[in-house]
Amino acid sequence: MRPAHLLLAVLVAAVWGVNFTVIEIGLGHFPPLLFSALRFLVAALPAVFLVGRPKVAWKWIVAVGLVLGVAKFGLLFVGMDAGMPAGLSSLVLQIQAVFTAAVAAVVLGERPTRARLLGMAVALAGIAVAALDEGAAGPLGAFALVLAAAACWGVSNVLTRRAAPPDALNFMVWVSTVPVLPLLGLSLLLEGPGRDADALRALDWQGAGTVVYVAWVTTVFGFGAWGWLLRRHPASTVAPFSLLVPVFGMSSAALFLGEGISPLRWCAAALLVGGVAVTSLAPARRTAGAPGIPVDGAARVDETRPGRPAGAGQRAISGKGGGRWASS
Repeated sequence: MRPAHLLLAVLVAAVWGVNFTVIEIGLGHFPPLLFSALRFLVAALPAVFLVGRPKVAWKWIVAVGLVLGVAKFGLLFVGMDAGMPAGLSSLVLQIQAVFTAAVAAVVLGERPTRARLLGMAVALAGIAVAALDEGAAGPLGAFALVLAAAACWGVSNVLTRRAAPPDALNFMVWVSTVPVLPLLGLSLLLEGPGRDADALRALDWQGAGTVVYVAWVTTVFGFGAWGWLLRRHPASTVAPFSLLVPVFGMSSAALFLGEGISPLRWCAAALLVGGVAVTSLAPARRTAGAPGIPVDGAARVDETRPGRPAGAGQRAISGKGGGRWASS
């Protein structure tokens, strides 16, 4: 990988990691479900008029939009609003690699290798340590909401795999059109029109800046740059940079929000990141009749000829870890 491409990969990881701190700041200006709705509204407009027509069937766009946009991000924002620290959230969400592999095993019949099973066990041990740490310092209910968000992310990864979008940015922009109305409806129902109206009336530059960051910088730039890298380099070369996301997430939260990092949290980080690395990067076992691709692969390329798309039937998920799709 060229130095400029390497720096771009690190920049995307930093953008996605700092995003958790920006979300925490934004939750001081908006109710969580309204904030999430605004994120997708601004991500979709005006980009939806610039990326061209959808390149996959609408059923996949709607399915991923509901599971990823409404369920995953709704739970994440509500969990963080309920007291889940930004840095810990960036770490806990990485367990989605384990959920992705588990859902793929059940739905797609993909049997995980021993190495991948070991990675799952280590990552789950990290979650247990993180829960122990959070139980001593914060609300376990908020922790459970973010864990549920990671599970929804895993489901959306498998849906994205079935969709096999050829263009990461095009797909993400169209997916962003789906959650807007459901999230707005849930916000009006659960958070109340009065609270939403008060937040919009009190909108200032800081609040607007958080929406712009989570929509355009995290989603449009982040996924556009990640997809660009995946079209030029093997997934196994790009994917490991996603493991830097919780590093930037925890560091930025400590720097800008004053969040402490306890010894238990450092231990959880080491276990979780190490386990996710093994789960994401260990070769997948190929089963008869199943596509020959890794669960956590990305807009897959022929690794013997970087830059060339993999052959027909070699489909994968794109995004943060191991080429997975979404960030926060």
